[in-house]
Amino acid sequence: MKITTVAPIVAALFGGSIMSGCAQTVESQPAVLQQAQGAQPAPAVIGFFGQDASLLQPGTGNQAAMLYVNSNAQWSQYNKILLQPVEFWDDPSTTVSASDQQMLGDYFYNQLKEALSKNFTMVDQPGPGVLVLRIAIVNATTATPGLRTVSVIVPQARVLNGIQSLATGSYAFAGSAEAEMKATDAVTGQFLAGAIDKRAGGMAISQAAQWQWGDAKAAMDYWVHKITTRLLELQGRAPAGR
Repeated sequence: MKITTVAPIVAALFGGSIMSGCAQTVESQPAVLQQAQGAQPAPAVIGFFGQDASLLQPGTGNQAAMLYVNSNAQWSQYNKILLQPVEFWDDPSTTVSASDQQMLGDYFYNQLKEALSKNFTMVDQPGPGVLVLRIAIVNATTATPGLRTVSVIVPQARVLNGIQSLATGSYAFAGSAEAEMKATDAVTGQFLAGAIDKRAGGMAISQAAQWQWGDAKAAMDYWVHKITTRLLELQGRAPAGR
């Protein structure tokens, strides 16, 4: 059984313009939206969200493609975040090596932890005022529950040294990857927010036969920015330093 980790958060979480960089990705439609109305969510969605999958609804405008925000949540109380290792979901025949899965998960985790730590207290134990953030990066076409890899967190310096070996490599995603995110209360387990987003490599799916490392990095950087920004918006706060 495998897990590395990466993925979404709440309304408008992934809205906004594409971030600039060496690689760009564009918004695409998650597999869960490509099913007939009323059909069962995709296995990877059920596997990640469990019974809460039914609460996800299509977003509009600049919102995430699928999202849920608990309207009764007292967002201002969550000044601490327990960030779980990012997960990587694919099927048994994945051509993404275990080391590359690890690299992807660690990069996403470390980038997100660094961004969140500027505005929240990062903790490693549950408690009052703690929001548990779980994220997964998914090969939406083939991923199935249980076939996942959980990353073992390593220092970012080591990750950044290793990504050079991935710069010219490609991943066997069919031109895109999907991120799934779930936020819960650390004490009660209450589902606070969830979202699903999908990014396509290059400027169109047709231009990206495979998911390149540059596309993966651009997508993860984009998700990090949107997750951090949206959490602060829910609390009515501006980023630290402003």
